[in-house]
Amino acid sequence: MDTNEINSLIKLLDDPDHEIFGHVEDKLFSYGNEVITYLESAWENSFDAILQQRIENLIHRIQFENVKQELNLWQLSGAFDLLQGVLIINKYQYPDLDEQKLINQIEDIKREVWLQLVYDMSAIEKVKLLNHVFYGIHGFSGNTQNHQDPQNSYLNNVLSSKKGNQILLATIYSVIAQKLDIPVYGVNLPQHFILAYVDESEETEFTGGVLFYINAFNKGFIFGRRDVDSFLKQLNLSPDKQFYEPCSNSEIIKRILRNLISSYEKLGAEEKVNELKDLLDIFHSE
Repeated sequence: MDTNEINSLIKLLDDPDHEIFGHVEDKLFSYGNEVITYLESAWENSFDAILQQRIENLIHRIQFENVKQELNLWQLSGAFDLLQGVLIINKYQYPDLDEQKLINQIEDIKREVWLQLVYDMSAIEKVKLLNHVFYGIHGFSGNTQNHQDPQNSYLNNVLSSKKGNQILLATIYSVIAQKLDIPVYGVNLPQHFILAYVDESEETEFTGGVLFYINAFNKGFIFGRRDVDSFLKQLNLSPDKQFYEPCSNSEIIKRILRNLISSYEKLGAEEKVNELKDLLDIFHSE
């Protein structure tokens, strides 16, 4: 990559001729991540508000394209790693964040559970231990005061504030559980995302091997199928298999994106809404 060419192109970003500006922007965009350092340096050394704004927009455009490509690859590769999917969504708002730091925070919580875990514990005992560490020691709770805040859907913010919406708390909880071979998975219940403890080796009253359900938004409260029945009745919805059994990782990421879209719509952030819908479309092109 020619440094002189890059710097010359950056200087042309403030050109008043929109055709020239568009050509220059597209050329710089084609370089991808490699050009971001140069753009950031030019921004720091500039006192031109128009140039700074155009640099910011171009950096965002490059970083958003990265998120799209990563999410598309994650989906095409089978969407096996839920945590990786959540980290990709996190990059939409926080592209420069240290992912390993977030992974380490989750590993630290997992380790605390693991140190107290006895493998002949019953399913209920394992969940109570998870609840003790997750809610009792680390202090996670549902953000009931500002539930619509988009920050509730970003992993780094939930890990630092210890407050989140239903799906992010449930996702973190289930990721920790699965790392410990505790079979807890997300269930895509309308208006309320819950978790299911699954054990196909035991006889249960449910299909799909579900022993019981967990409400991650309410400090890991344990409940049964009848409670799901009642909830669906309140919503005037007929019982459907998808409301009772674990959903795919792709469905979880789609729901996180829908939550973000709803949050930004309420804030009137039209550009973010359109970008997030663009990310959601990745799953509709299957």
